[in-house]
Amino acid sequence: MKTEIRVVFFDLGNTLIYEKDPWTPFYERADQALLDVLREAGLQANQQMYRGFRGLLDLYYHRRGNDTKEETTLVLLKQLLEEQGNRQIPGDVLRAALRAMYSVTQENWHVEDDAIAILRALREKNFRLGVITNSSDDENTQALISKAGFRPFLDWTISSAAFGKRKPHPAIFDAGLQHFEISAQEAAMVGDTFDADIVGAEQVGMFSIWITRRVRKTTPHFNVRPDAVISTLNEIPALLHA
Repeated sequence: MKTEIRVVFFDLGNTLIYEKDPWTPFYERADQALLDVLREAGLQANQQMYRGFRGLLDLYYHRRGNDTKEETTLVLLKQLLEEQGNRQIPGDVLRAALRAMYSVTQENWHVEDDAIAILRALREKNFRLGVITNSSDDENTQALISKAGFRPFLDWTISSAAFGKRKPHPAIFDAGLQHFEISAQEAAMVGDTFDADIVGAEQVGMFSIWITRRVRKTTPHFNVRPDAVISTLNEIPALLHA
């Protein structure tokens, strides 16, 4: 007998929310906001500490590569400041600086038109819902979820920044299964990033749903095929019912 799907996990960026405009102007403003907080606190901080990169986020994404171990922007920023000769770096200053930086980048994330409606529809059909997302900072992730209005529909969320491992590492998917106390066959994963969302879901045996409307580069892993491909979130209820 076929196992019924009871829990649907979603990726966040470019699945439930999307980036509307080019990032460069936002990154420049965000980094200036971060540096202003650090300097006001008396720390030595300037563009040179990024080793030729345009800012903290630019360096973070460059260093991230294919390694699934998550190095958050908090850890990276502390390391950069220590290399600048700063020895007393209050944690609350680091957090305030990152909060200022992310308050700028959050402006460029917008809710997909069908996101709220589909989350509501799935809850009304008694599905339990969660978010599994790669993230440089968990506080930023939680802020994005709250600002988008998703919180009332979600039973559980996890970010790689909080967990310590990025998708497609199977452990972050297993954490979701353990939270809901279900088997992989009772869960579906919806995401836009093939190598993170689809490969990761397939590794643990979840039903994988690849949403392609924001996909810019399609390079599917040659050994993995998604269980379903959709272009809008509105296709999910009929797909799960079938």
